[in-house]
Amino acid sequence: MSRNRAALTVACFVMATPAVADVPNVAVDIAPVHSLVARVMDGVGTPSLILPPGATPHEYSLRPSEASALQSADIVVWMGEGLTPWLDGAIDTLASGASVLSLLAAEETTLLAFREGALFEGHDHDHGHDDHGHDDHGHDDHAHDDHGHDDHKHDDHGHDHDKHDHGHDEHAHDNRGHDDHAHDDHAHDNHGHDDHGHAHEGADPHAWLSPSNAKVWLDLIAAKLSAADPENAGSYAANAAAGRAELDALAAEVNGILAPVRGGSFVVFHDAYQYFEADFDIPASGAISLSDATDPSPARVAEIKARVQDDAIACVLAEPQFNIGLVATVLDGTDAATGVIDPLGVALEPGPALYPDLIRNMAKTLAECL
Repeated sequence: MSRNRAALTVACFVMATPAVADVPNVAVDIAPVHSLVARVMDGVGTPSLILPPGATPHEYSLRPSEASALQSADIVVWMGEGLTPWLDGAIDTLASGASVLSLLAAEETTLLAFREGALFEGHDHDHGHDDHGHDDHGHDDHAHDDHGHDDHKHDDHGHDHDKHDHGHDEHAHDNRGHDDHAHDDHAHDNHGHDDHGHAHEGADPHAWLSPSNAKVWLDLIAAKLSAADPENAGSYAANAAAGRAELDALAAEVNGILAPVRGGSFVVFHDAYQYFEADFDIPASGAISLSDATDPSPARVAEIKARVQDDAIACVLAEPQFNIGLVATVLDGTDAATGVIDPLGVALEPGPALYPDLIRNMAKTLAECL
């Protein structure tokens, strides 16, 4: 009888206890975005990272474990087709039932057009986007509805980021200029040179290097998670708010790091940093390579080398996984210093701390080089 009463008590307790909803399985494309998702999920769950540190986003073949993470995902958060074009088909095939957040497609994201040529003249980040408001470098609101991005109008996206249907309404590939540029990076053999004379149009996909964008994305990520997991919505919202405050403090710290060298001249390995440059008012003078997906032409290298010599450029920045010999060629015969800047956090441990460490380390590397 005692045993029966105990069993009945346990049964009543189980019936009276509310069911705990499962935390969504979340798959994320690159480490910096994974870090933002991990910050919002802190204390609730852990997202899966699809691309391992050091992998090139533009071209990658999924390993079985990464394909499995994508297949089991309830939510996929990725930059978008402009950065990882190969992932679009993988999401359709492996995660067709998942809710998808494409950050480049979000109307709240501030986008910048690709820059053309090896040399950047002045502090001209807008390329026709005069209303980005970058002159004041506050960027808190991103006033995105008045950017006038003819190359990638967000109205065509429909803003239905909760669905990744097979009609691709969410991605709106044509107005990202994807057909014109995403694969052209890999087809330069047909041109006989790397980046002069081909259409490099649409939005620069390296938008995660703007902490102002990252602040916006924390809220978008929290909203996506909350829709799938209402029971933890309060935690997601609180984490996003704390993350935004941390990014405000980070921006102040980075401005302090860069203040003594602001106005210094530098060249980057490939043109990936204009979002960082715009947020912190520290424009590059040029890029050795237009893209990290192909080597630059000898003519482009010669053009950059002449700029470094003629204008007494102070710093030429390399990247961890790319051809250091090209940087050595540009440096040869000049007085420029060099450093290694990392836009993806290759050497950092994935997790909530990666994103602020990434931005901070970029600032420190630049300041030391200058």
